Amino acid sequence: MATATLTSKGQITIPAEVREALGVDSGDRIEFVQIAPGRYEFIAATQSVTALKGMFGKPRKAVSIADMNAAIARRGAAAK
Repeated sequence: MATATLTSKGQITIPAEVREALGVDSGDRIEFVQIAPGRYEFIAATQSVTALKGMFGKPRKAVSIADMNAAIARRGAAAK
């Protein structure tokens, strides 16, 4: 198991084997996601948002901006 020590400035050095497994290098972004109280996962955020394109397939029907705004307003009003 890889370990790291927290510095007085709140920094850690991610062990080389972990960096290699995640495919990250200096300057790459890492996201910390809470999965339970006191437990976090950290995920390499190295992919561009464009990598998500096509993830959900084509929409069944086109939705206009006006329809989106109306749906947001209805949900906002219902939440009050």
